[in-house]
Amino acid sequence: QLQLVESGGGLVQTGGSLRLSCAASGFTLDNYVIGWFRQAPGKEREGVSCISSRDRDTIYSDSVKGRFTISRDNAMNVVHLQMNSLKPEDTAVYYCAGYWRIVGGCSTSVIAYDYWGQGTQVTVSA
Repeated sequence: QLQLVESGGGLVQTGGSLRLSCAASGFTLDNYVIGWFRQAPGKEREGVSCISSRDRDTIYSDSVKGRFTISRDNAMNVVHLQMNSLKPEDTAVYYCAGYWRIVGGCSTSVIAYDYWGQGTQVTVSA
């Protein structure tokens, strides 16, 4: 079973940067789509970004487009989310998730994902 562990969260000031990492164990990431999601208190979990397995196609939500960059290193079995120009509204618990798909693009829909990490807190102070 694919196991995912997030790291890299923390407290940062507005305008700052953080790099989240999603490390996989149990299986190699080569054939898995990986997505990043976030959930703020009292809000639903929302898709932030995703990256496909082979073609590395990416999708970003409108709220992070131009500020966040998703990348994958299949050799290291890790996916990163580089977050720049952070805003207080980016404060949330960030989760990475995965589903098996060899070809095609990726999805930022929560229901598409089978495997989830436990999350890492990102707090952006004003």
